[in-house]
Amino acid sequence: MSRTALLVLADGRFPAGGHAHSGGAEAAVRAGRITGAKSLEDFCRGRLHTTGLVSAAVAASAALGVDPGELDAAADARTPSPALRAAARKLGRQLLRAARATWASPELDALARRFARGAHQPVVLGVAARAAGLGPQDAAHCALYESVGGPATATVRLLSLDPFDATAVLARLAPEADRVAETAVRAAHRVADEGADALPAASAPLLELFAEAHAARAGRLFAS
Repeated sequence: MSRTALLVLADGRFPAGGHAHSGGAEAAVRAGRITGAKSLEDFCRGRLHTTGLVSAAVAASAALGVDPGELDAAADARTPSPALRAAARKLGRQLLRAARATWASPELDALARRFARGAHQPVVLGVAARAAGLGPQDAAHCALYESVGGPATATVRLLSLDPFDATAVLARLAPEADRVAETAVRAAHRVADEGADALPAASAPLLELFAEAHAARAGRLFAS
């Protein structure tokens, strides 16, 4: 497995469209839920253990070779908000385009044919990790880093938060993210044996509600 390939896939400069999304941070800032580094850390911790865990388990399962169609349907079922489902598929399309330009892979090509409107981003992430020669743990770590890295970066813009403080939040959460990644990989191995019903179903209802309100709001800085 290539550590460099993992760095390429997780790099914020990888042209997968994530820079246009805040992971719910913009709506949380508007609602007064994120006001500084401490509340950003609380917000990101919540994401790690809910949507982050689910995304990491989906990505790890896809990296193990579980059927993408089964995983996509399971991701849909675990995303009640239509706005979040649309955002996940848009990010999936953008990631798939970037991944196909980076790594030649029949599996990525087949995924593009199968999901013309885009698969959920964690599904694509796992297949892309597999195409890059990476394993389920790498895919899980990448998904989890995205789940907190996006909000941290967005908050720097939204609140003029000191970038050093935002980066320190990510560093403090790193050991916790490692533990969540281990949980996600164990779940992925169960999915490989038992099917997608074995995926975690941790939820964050407030994120879902915020997403719907955010999608209807004019003048927003981020798409989600």
